[in-house]
Amino acid sequence: MAFPTPNATFEEDGSPALADARTAWAAVANVVVGYEPVRMLVNSADRAAAREILDRRVELLEIDLDDAWLRDAGPTFVHDVSEGLTRAIAWHFNGWGAQSWASWGRDRHLGSRIARAAGVEADRSNLTQEGGGLHVDGAGTVLLTETVQLDPDRNPGWTRAEVETEIHQRLGTTTAIWLPRGLTADYDEFGTRGHVDVVATFSAPGTVLVHTQPDAGHPDHEPMKEIGDILRTAVDARGERLRVVDLPSPTVADFDGRPVDHSYVNHYLANRVVVGCAFDDPQDAVAADVLKQAYPGRDVVLVDARDIFRFGGGVHCITQQQPAPWN
Repeated sequence: MAFPTPNATFEEDGSPALADARTAWAAVANVVVGYEPVRMLVNSADRAAAREILDRRVELLEIDLDDAWLRDAGPTFVHDVSEGLTRAIAWHFNGWGAQSWASWGRDRHLGSRIARAAGVEADRSNLTQEGGGLHVDGAGTVLLTETVQLDPDRNPGWTRAEVETEIHQRLGTTTAIWLPRGLTADYDEFGTRGHVDVVATFSAPGTVLVHTQPDAGHPDHEPMKEIGDILRTAVDARGERLRVVDLPSPTVADFDGRPVDHSYVNHYLANRVVVGCAFDDPQDAVAADVLKQAYPGRDVVLVDARDIFRFGGGVHCITQQQPAPWN
């Protein structure tokens, strides 16, 4: 994870917004560290603030940061089965398509720097994308979004075939399932333009959890119905149809008259636990039950994610797993 630092997203040092972000990020870290080790990247000037609100078991690592969305700027860890090693894929990062509000002069180096800190080899990719823009099933299938990987501000001139070739080579996948878009709010000023990790995720090979919007008047109702249909007819790397499990959206669908992208799909799978998003909403209990059934044998802990989403993401967006070495 990465500790929020003053920037255009969280505002200046001492602002209520920055304090809210730090409290929300710390709440997630303090749950996860009860199940697995947590390393928090932190700017040197923010170290004291981080230490004050983080569980003492959370390790701090000083690295220069622009932002705090480590799923996106950080590397994707993979197992190199042929060599029995864990490796890190350092994607090219350019601030979610060189968005005007974003800074990435420091964060664009995080893939390699985190790999070095983790003691693993880094493989640099020329493909511009973020970790929130893909999901894999661990058996050869990857979910992608046309408005992310084929975004001309990310990968100008890249064809769908070229994107698939690069991703398959880096991740060891063989089959890509393309979704046409993300949630409506994700195309606002501070959105990612379609990250899949608020739309759909694999809970196991052959099973995909998908965000649904039952309100026919909501702008996400029809797009999510289309995505559900795409997933139900898709074939995975094993040549089998997917089982689609609906994760209904929270009942609160807008904030100050604008749609929100609150989603229970955006959860983090840790050792022995699923850390999910809560919104003080009646649907929180429904989502927790779906997650318990999707991940049997794991605890399900929901953390208030309203402030995380207020700044542009969720629990999955601020975390990045590092697998143990391949045995």
